[in-house]
Amino acid sequence: MTIEVDCTPEEARSFMGLPDVSAANNVYVDTLAKAMQGVSSPDQLQQYAAALAPMGQVGLKLFQNFVDAGMKTGSGSRATD
Repeated sequence: MTIEVDCTPEEARSFMGLPDVSAANNVYVDTLAKAMQGVSSPDQLQQYAAALAPMGQVGLKLFQNFVDAGMKTGSGSRATD
């Protein structure tokens, strides 16, 4: 059985009872963008990302693991045309 729901992300968020965090996200993105303007080296970029990431260094590591796992899974499950 397949059920398709046609709705916007905002409608899905509201339906699932999740809070609207768009204002907080906008502040976070603006702060991150301003901080990145002064980056002059990869090491400095890593330090800023770790400091500004949700949950600091732990959050950054979790995100890196998530991306790495997705890359491994994505490359192994590609269908050929």
